[in-house]
Amino acid sequence: MSDTTSDTLHENGSGAVVVDDPRMLDLVDADVTAQWLGGDAAWSEGPVYLPDEDAVLWSDIPGNRILRWDAAGGEVTVHRTDVEFTNGRTLDLQGRVVACSHGRRGIERTEPDGTTHVLVDRWTSPAGPVRFNSPNDVVVKSDGTIWFTDPAYGIIQAHEGHPGTREYGDHHVFRFDPATGEVTPVVVDVEEPNGLAFSPDESLLYVADTAVAAGLGHFLAANHHIRVYDVVHGRYAKNGRTFAEVSPGVADGFRVDVHGNVWTSSEDAVQVFAPDGVRLGAVPVPQKVGNVCFGGPDRSTLFVAATAGLYRIDTRTRGCSPTDLLAGTS
Repeated sequence: MSDTTSDTLHENGSGAVVVDDPRMLDLVDADVTAQWLGGDAAWSEGPVYLPDEDAVLWSDIPGNRILRWDAAGGEVTVHRTDVEFTNGRTLDLQGRVVACSHGRRGIERTEPDGTTHVLVDRWTSPAGPVRFNSPNDVVVKSDGTIWFTDPAYGIIQAHEGHPGTREYGDHHVFRFDPATGEVTPVVVDVEEPNGLAFSPDESLLYVADTAVAAGLGHFLAANHHIRVYDVVHGRYAKNGRTFAEVSPGVADGFRVDVHGNVWTSSEDAVQVFAPDGVRLGAVPVPQKVGNVCFGGPDRSTLFVAATAGLYRIDTRTRGCSPTDLLAGTS
């Protein structure tokens, strides 16, 4: 399924780079634009770059399928169908794809032979064992643990999963240790946690709150902010505070570069915030942005999952990775 439409919805760019702080021009060229790569999704999220294949996978959540873009041919194809409404994804330390499944209400992993299985789909709450709501976004830490957000979008929206109940009655951020099977809530004070990411040295955890008030759509959410937490002893999130407000739109998903800048979704652009919380600027995107990821051979390309498909933004920085810490290069 190659998409080369020239409809204005899918045009490259949508305006000049917005520079709020001179530091923005250390990160992108002044004339950079978002380049359309293709897609025909109903709503795109969860991109991940596959370095061994020079390709990007992402989710068409309402379409219940995974799409794929390959650099070699520049084409978008359907990677898998009937995938139980996957959302966010990342790579673990072995390079395997770890993804959030709304339909299975859990975290799944795809093995080198292509088989996919659920790693975890429940935890032991104070009231006993309960299922997660619908895991949304996921990151892997350098110790191999998997951290993910668990709002209820996949059990309250029929086009993104299956109707269900909030079995623990809330929305948490969890830490899962595949080595021991331990599941621990690490953030419990965000109304509806969505995107998340670590700082380059993993001393900070950023978590989006996109809680939706009654009658408002997702991109008219009541909450538009990113919170930040100190990561204590490598396993606890403490001292939560507001890091930044995103407007228009919400911080549905974001990633962090090697300098600690946060590159986040919004309604009409990828916005960039410095580690001190100052908004540096924005790169306009013609469609509403869902999630982003860094990729390319040197991790300097920002891939943007936005509504119908995938864009790329060339940057002057690189995305951070837990493998940098393991290699001592962070």
